[in-house]
Amino acid sequence: MTTDQRLADKYNSEFTDQNIIQKIKQLTVNHPGKVIFTTSFGYEDQVITDMIFKNDLPVKVITLDTGRMFEETYKVFRSTLERYEKPIEVYFPPAEKVEKLLNEKGPFSFYESIENRKECCYIRKVIPLKRALKGNEIWITGLRASQSENRSNLHEFEWDEGNQKVKFNPLINWSLDEVKDYVNKNNVPYNVLHDKGFVSIGCEPCTRAIKPGEDFRAGRWWWEQSSGKECGLHES
Repeated sequence: MTTDQRLADKYNSEFTDQNIIQKIKQLTVNHPGKVIFTTSFGYEDQVITDMIFKNDLPVKVITLDTGRMFEETYKVFRSTLERYEKPIEVYFPPAEKVEKLLNEKGPFSFYESIENRKECCYIRKVIPLKRALKGNEIWITGLRASQSENRSNLHEFEWDEGNQKVKFNPLINWSLDEVKDYVNKNNVPYNVLHDKGFVSIGCEPCTRAIKPGEDFRAGRWWWEQSSGKECGLHES
């Protein structure tokens, strides 16, 4: 089956009446062995993980370990493994590139410029993501429209030109309250940093709690003035 913008449009037209679990199940039928979900163990990703694991859906669940994660993130990783007893495959950045970056620019180069920050994100996130996505056709994400201005116009199915994948965003129209409600009702393991004002959680040096009234993504790379900040994972 050809995976391109036409397929994303087709799925947006056809997948209207099914619930999320039914949609994922149909995707695994249409693309056997080629459906992947990437989790960073935030609220949204834990909702999708719960749906996949509880329903034994044949989806590869993977995570990117940048080497700069919060201890709390590792703890929810562990509690998720213990809860569902299902594998989550870990992808690391290439050691030689991380070594070169730190040897040349030190451990906190990302604070010095947007270019340096994007370089770090590319090495620690984008490169291992591309390795994880290789050979797959459908990429499931936890993106929501209300997370940022950049994501407000996304559809449930998108063609990711950069990665040449159809991206499925099952929670795109969910509110944060709906996500929290699912987590609470289903007793889903979650990152305790969410209880401390952290809404979007990434690498420890690049993430802070947000203040009342701030945008969901305000706690990421807060020293940068540009709007629509992304790490490169979801930039087509």
